Amino acid sequence: MSFIAERLAVIARAETMEMAARAAELRRRGHDVVSLSQGEPDFDTPDHIQQAAIRAMREGKTRYTEAAGMLPLREAVVAKMAADHGLRYTPDQVSVTAGAKQAIFNAFLASLNAGDEVVVPAPCWVSYPEIVKLTGGTPVVVECPREAGFKLTGAQLEAAITPRTKWLMLNSPSNPTGAVYSRAELAALAEVLTRHPQVWVLTDDIYEKLVYTEAPFETILQVAPELQSRALVINGVSKAYCMTGWRIGYAVGPRELIKAMNLVLGQSTNNSNAIAQAAAIEALTGEQSCLTTFRSAFRERRDFIVAALRDVRGLSVDVPDGAFYVYVSCEALIGKRTPQGSVLATDRDFVRYLLDQAQVAVVSGTGFLHSSYFRASYAAGLPKLEQAVQRIATAAAALS
Repeated sequence: MSFIAERLAVIARAETMEMAARAAELRRRGHDVVSLSQGEPDFDTPDHIQQAAIRAMREGKTRYTEAAGMLPLREAVVAKMAADHGLRYTPDQVSVTAGAKQAIFNAFLASLNAGDEVVVPAPCWVSYPEIVKLTGGTPVVVECPREAGFKLTGAQLEAAITPRTKWLMLNSPSNPTGAVYSRAELAALAEVLTRHPQVWVLTDDIYEKLVYTEAPFETILQVAPELQSRALVINGVSKAYCMTGWRIGYAVGPRELIKAMNLVLGQSTNNSNAIAQAAAIEALTGEQSCLTTFRSAFRERRDFIVAALRDVRGLSVDVPDGAFYVYVSCEALIGKRTPQGSVLATDRDFVRYLLDQAQVAVVSGTGFLHSSYFRASYAAGLPKLEQAVQRIATAAAALS
């Protein structure tokens, strides 16, 4: 009999983390690996945010805070929601967590009972279905094809809802595809939700500041504010402000749910890092010109990598509207033979081939529950992107 809890038997390892670890190990062995596997901006955290953390330390703000997060940070989140989206909340409707992932975990741990279902549009971030399973729920994965822009339609949502459905999970802009839901697409989903009042919606808006269309980003509650009483907004400072290692996310939603999530916090991690919370206040309330700089750089990188990968034999990719990922079809290369004589039977085989043959780390589409694709992050700088694409092109040309 195994000592390990049975619940872990159904949990898959995150392929993003696994690929990053494999790339790091190869580097330790002296290999020149270009990693496009992680969603981590290469820019440093802006100086004014760093200085806020230094001030906090020097002022002795290094002690426990409330489990829900220090009040000034929760007030900053409330002000941000009002300014950006016209949505009214109070500080007791905010829970500050150690990254957005913890906010999602706490929400499901606080709300899911055994057998409760969560509708998860795929392709999706690798952790969504695993968090649902780990917290006792059942993920209902709905495949959203490329022809639909990798986005869930109202008809698909209607078909997926059962008497056990408790949540719909949305992510816009999307990881891994960069897809951004339009106002009309969100309205279609909201129309279905109005007919199913037992279904709540969790919207992961972590990439909201990284949208490259003329139309501004809109969260579903701007389109359907009547859903606010059964909606949870997930966000954080990691992606937009280049603060991945600071580990500050937050959730905004109905008081009853936030209270339950804070109960989970109080009996698990307690408060997030106090110094990082001080830095997050500055990120949300301080100078915002860094966002324009980052967004411009990411747009330039996106345009480069899309054009370059379209020139690679056997690859196909659409222009993503947000985030910093391209989701690339390698279907035409599945079944090809490597120079070593191995057959690439799956996208995972192709990704391993790129790492072993070309020293480029990307993540298979299978890891995002949508096969014959791979995800490449363009959060890396242009020189690395150029080097990676050249290697991928060489590796693809060597297949027979």
